[in-house]
Amino acid sequence: MINDFLASFWQLLNISGFWLVVSYLLCSVLHIVLRPEFLQRNLGNTRLSSLVKATISGMLLPICSCGVVPLALSLYHSGAFLGPTLAFLVATPIINPAAVILAFVLLGPQLTAIYIITGFLLPMIIGVLGNKFGKDELISPVAVAMANAAAGSAPINSAAVKIPWSKKIAGGLDWGVRSLGLQVSRYVLVGLVLAALLLTIIPVSFIQDYLSRPDMISLLGIAALGAIMYVCAVGHIPFIAALVAAGAAPGAAIAFLLTGTATNLPELFSILKLIGKRTIVIYTGTVVFCSFVIGYITSYLLMPGFTPVFDLSGTQNSIALANKLSLTMPVGVEYICSVIILAMGIIAWRPVVKEWFMKLGRRTVNA
Repeated sequence: MINDFLASFWQLLNISGFWLVVSYLLCSVLHIVLRPEFLQRNLGNTRLSSLVKATISGMLLPICSCGVVPLALSLYHSGAFLGPTLAFLVATPIINPAAVILAFVLLGPQLTAIYIITGFLLPMIIGVLGNKFGKDELISPVAVAMANAAAGSAPINSAAVKIPWSKKIAGGLDWGVRSLGLQVSRYVLVGLVLAALLLTIIPVSFIQDYLSRPDMISLLGIAALGAIMYVCAVGHIPFIAALVAAGAAPGAAIAFLLTGTATNLPELFSILKLIGKRTIVIYTGTVVFCSFVIGYITSYLLMPGFTPVFDLSGTQNSIALANKLSLTMPVGVEYICSVIILAMGIIAWRPVVKEWFMKLGRRTVNA
């Protein structure tokens, strides 16, 4: 079991590590080029248009559910309201151009249409609920502090004061990697450990058996199971298609795909620690419930008489196109990124562990 756990942990780290590193670098760039007032003007409100902008932006980015966490937090801390932040957080991992192509080829036009419609509506629903029920979390305290500091400072003559690009880049990297990156890596690492434990305890054969049961109780269990597992939309569409071809209910397959791509333990643990408990309840509860409802409606509309379209003989060109749209990295690059994230997580936890040992030592001396 120890070997299985370590293998699962390393595999999950390889899957998420590259996208986390890319996200940290993107956050550094955004911190340099995007001014907080621009984000506050476009996403710092509860208007429906802001949710549409956040959702469509997320649908065009091929980033996994772990890699999107730093980007979403960057938007949130720069002035985006909780609703647009959650909409972006959900839309980004669920759907992207490569996933749509693969879904059309391997799942068929009916399931693909449901997949696309849901990929747009689910983030919108979560965004509306986030704006409505978010209280202290509606606006990031960091964004509020930045706005107050800007309002209280004297106006600066931008023509007279020019900051060298070298300092801008250094400042962006310092914020994106040392500040936000260490903070996210700290909790992602814990989430990866929990996810690896889950994969070690629950065998894949059990998941496959569970996915093939079309009854309502199983559907709810599948939605909940997908919420805590790590699933990549592009990588798991062939797996979902194979399950449907083997007899799995189409509703169960779509429910697992939605919750699996939108959530996972590393992401949920990071949201819990970095935004708050109320946010995680809104996020997870809405994803699981909506996926359950969508899965049930899908099975009701398509069954009986649903015919799987999984047939590799006539889909090689489309699969090749989807592979070109999805960015894959050499194994060596994945390993380097995994080591970077592992090192950042350890560095972030070091002062916490040191404080624990100091408290333990003081208690021992007092005893």
